[in-house]
Amino acid sequence: MKIQNLIENIEGAAGCAAAHGLSFYIEIGKHKLLMDLGPSDATLHNAGKLGVDLTAVDTVILSHGHYDHSGGILPFVKINPHAAIYMQASAGDDYYSLDDLKDGTQEYRYIGIDKGICSLPQVKWIRGDFQIDDGLCLYTVEKRAYEVPFSNRRMRVRQGESYVRDEFSHEQFLVVHEGDQNILFSGCAHNGILNIMAEYKRKTGCEPDAVISGFHLMKGAEYTEEEIRDIEAIARELQKYHTVFYTCHCTSVPAFDIMKKVMGDQLRYVHSGDEITGE
Repeated sequence: MKIQNLIENIEGAAGCAAAHGLSFYIEIGKHKLLMDLGPSDATLHNAGKLGVDLTAVDTVILSHGHYDHSGGILPFVKINPHAAIYMQASAGDDYYSLDDLKDGTQEYRYIGIDKGICSLPQVKWIRGDFQIDDGLCLYTVEKRAYEVPFSNRRMRVRQGESYVRDEFSHEQFLVVHEGDQNILFSGCAHNGILNIMAEYKRKTGCEPDAVISGFHLMKGAEYTEEEIRDIEAIARELQKYHTVFYTCHCTSVPAFDIMKKVMGDQLRYVHSGDEITGE
């Protein structure tokens, strides 16, 4: 199995752009696939720098309906019109972030996908869990055992003239199975990484060998003491699993540093262009 990050927030491999977004290239026996495509065509440029042939990709998974994971899709389909693109049925809805402005007011900012993606003929709209084949399975969170982390509470979906709290039904996570390895990929874990882990274990009866995901704990201002305690509590719960966690993107470096003190080598950071070797 080959796992290569194509883009995330912090520069890693020489010559690879960094941007707020996420994309992973995954290669297994049957498939060459992408989990998300980052915020723009910068993902494609990075793939070229890394020697990844995107024209050979057969499967694309969109983890959820936000621009920073989908912005590279339309540039991608210009060079590869054949790859199937799997999205939850609600991924094309109107998603917003309620942002705090410097003057003390708030405004809604659109963070959804380009609507042009919704009309692509290669998009496979699915609802809930879906098994692509023996090596690839998509899961959704149906039951939450934990509260959604504080950093997700500003997320909204527009319904008519109202903005209601996003319950993240458009989010899915991918499990790649090859040999005796089960690797779980998530984009931002908006449902909460603890809920994703608990749901995977509930549905499969086992734990993944590795998890590769942003944890969506980033914040524009300094963390409050309560938020630091929340991050530490998440780390302590993850520590109970026999799983190695690779994180990046929306976790943020400050949150990673807090969690690293708890989890040690069980938690690792993936930079833009890095390859995950399992070492």
